[in-house]
Order: sequence, then structure tokens, then C-alpha cells
Amino acid sequence: MKQMQTIVNTVLACALIFILISAGLPNYNAAAATPIPTAQPTEEASQSVCDPSRTIHVSGTAVVNVKPDRALIQLGVQSNGIFAKETQAKNSAKITRVTNALKALGIDSKDIATDWYVIEPIYEDYDSLYIKGYRIYNTIAITIRQVSITNDAIVTAFQAGANQVVNVEFYTSDLRKYRDQAREMAMKAATEKASALAQTAGATTGCVLNINENSWSYFNGGGWWWNGMNQSQNLWTQNAVQNATPSGGETSTLDDGPVSTGQISIRAEVSATFGLE
Repeated sequence: MKQMQTIVNTVLACALIFILISAGLPNYNAAAATPIPTAQPTEEASQSVCDPSRTIHVSGTAVVNVKPDRALIQLGVQSNGIFAKETQAKNSAKITRVTNALKALGIDSKDIATDWYVIEPIYEDYDSLYIKGYRIYNTIAITIRQVSITNDAIVTAFQAGANQVVNVEFYTSDLRKYRDQAREMAMKAATEKASALAQTAGATTGCVLNINENSWSYFNGGGWWWNGMNQSQNLWTQNAVQNATPSGGETSTLDDGPVSTGQISIRAEVSATFGLE
């Protein structure tokens, strides 16, 4: 009896499994018959973003002229003496007087630093090994944050014992801002030039394929012998020239003296290749 019940249970289980498989088979066949959609290339993707076979290559240049708001002065104190220690003491005393005089003028001590220091022997003549004395070159660098006192700083330093002007250089604390401005102007000039040339040829400009950039700055001081050369160069090569006012609207000037602030010319050049449509 027990064996008969086991056989009946097995038959019922097999029948149940068969019913479940039969119920799910149509859905499986329908799913298998349904094709899986494939991504079709869009019209935009099938087309090239930019046609490199027809191009125009142009350049653009821009200059932003800025009044400097900083100055860097390099002043030297040269001392001669028979003995090295004596010469060094003499030179140190002069440097101390120069530094104190500049501080009294309102220049912060952190803006005064030793830039170059050399001590060398002085020989009897070129071929001689006999040392008849020593010479010291001591150069200090002074950062002037108020350019209107540049001439006063030089005069004050010389009255205190300085005897050499190594270099005077003007610059702007907003160089990044004006350089970006020059780049923007140069790129705009290049774009306008490309558009005008393309229209003359019966075409229009498309996307930009390539851009190269070169930027620098130089001092355009009044009265310097090469000032006229820079101005002539601008007349021939510039696409855009702009005069800018330093931050805060301040325009620093110098009184009559040996140094003039002039202007800093921040120049940007770009070359670009455009696709033609």
C-alpha cells in the first residue's frame, strides 16, 4: 500500500511539472521571436564633425598698453681697497646707509634684498700675479610699489652711497588679466579675418581645427631709442591695439628725472585653422 502511494505521488509531481513548462513555453517562444533592437547610427554621428579637407589658416595679433604700477630697481655699491676685510667693511657700511635711506623713504624692508655680491682681487697688470687690492660689487634689488617715487629712490640711494644703476624695470601686478584680454582680442581678430577672407572666396567658416598662441610683454618707455621701432612694428602687424588703465583707475606719473614710466605693451598672437563650409 505504501509503495502504491509513492507511485501516485511521483506521477502527480511529473504532471505538475509538465503543466508549468507548457504554460511558460509560449512566452519564451514569443520572446525568442522578438528581434533585439540595435542602435542605428544617427545622421549627425555619420557625418564628420569638421571637414579638414577645406581649410583657411589665419593669424591675429593684439596689444594692450598698460601704465605700470610696480618698479624694480637694481642699484650697486662698488668699493675698492687694499685689504679684503677693510674693503668689505667699507662696502657693508655703505649698503647699510643706502638701505636705511630707502626705508626712510617709505620702502618696506622686505622689498629690499641683496641681488648680487662679488669680491675680486685687483692685479698689478693683466699678466701679473701680484694683488694690489680688492674690489667689491654689491647689488641690491628694490621693489617699488608706488612708481611715482622711483626717481626719488634712485637719488636717495646715491646720496647715501650707491654709485651704480644696474637696471630699472617697470611691470604691472595685473599681468594675467591684461594678457588674457590681449589673447581674447587676438582670437577675435583672427576669427574676423578668417570670416572676411572666406566670404571673399564664396565660402563660410566652420569649426576651429587648430589654435596656436604666443604672448609676451615688453617695456614701451618714452624716450628710449627703440620706442619708435615698436610703434612702427605695431602699425604694420597689429590687428588690435588698446590702452588700458591700471586697477583702481590710477595712472602713475614721474616728476622730471632720469627715469620715465612709459607703458608696458602686453602682446598676444594667435594662429588658427578654420574649416570651410
